[in-house]
Amino acid sequence: MKFAGIIFDFDGVLIDSEFVGNRQIAAYLSRVGHPTTVEQSMAQFMGLADRDFHAAVERWIGGPLPDDFHTARAAEDLRVMTEGIDPIAGAIAFVESLPARLPKAIASSSSTRWISRHLDHIGLRDHFGDMIFSGKEHVVRGKPAPDLYLHAAAALGVAIEDSVILEDSPVGATGAVASGAYVIGLCAGTHCGGGHEQVLRQIGVSAIAHDFAEVARLIA
Repeated sequence: MKFAGIIFDFDGVLIDSEFVGNRQIAAYLSRVGHPTTVEQSMAQFMGLADRDFHAAVERWIGGPLPDDFHTARAAEDLRVMTEGIDPIAGAIAFVESLPARLPKAIASSSSTRWISRHLDHIGLRDHFGDMIFSGKEHVVRGKPAPDLYLHAAAALGVAIEDSVILEDSPVGATGAVASGAYVIGLCAGTHCGGGHEQVLRQIGVSAIAHDFAEVARLIA
């Protein structure tokens, strides 16, 4: 292994949730009078934590959040928390293949409750222990600031410069690159359409991987 520790984003890296979530956001905004495509939703909102996400929605619609916005989001969260979300192809086998002694963490804009529930669903909960960090809960500045990644590396006891980060979203990749780690832009989820790789390259990721087989080669 080239690296002393590995840090994963979660949505769009370990579970294929970005398209699911942004499909709901786009449908909701369109229904309440703000026509939005899934692609526009992903471009505007993907990777943002609560207050930054809410601010981005308000900018997009040019006004305050609709009265039932939080109710609609809570209903969607309950649905997917109940049903579960499929893993990114190859994610489970990749995590299971990592040496048990290799420090590993999750650093996500989602809540620890959300992360833990879906780790349980895909069977990876035991691989991360208490090394699960949320931009909502563990730092003042969430992504695209680098703070969450620096927090995760410190908790793992590894230098950020000796760490590798897997990120899929432009917001997350911006924070990951700013942290000083080696950053792999992962374009493996259903949300990674044409042009996604180029966006991540322009942000300055160290490498691009289209699947976890490529990730394994990059870190070996």
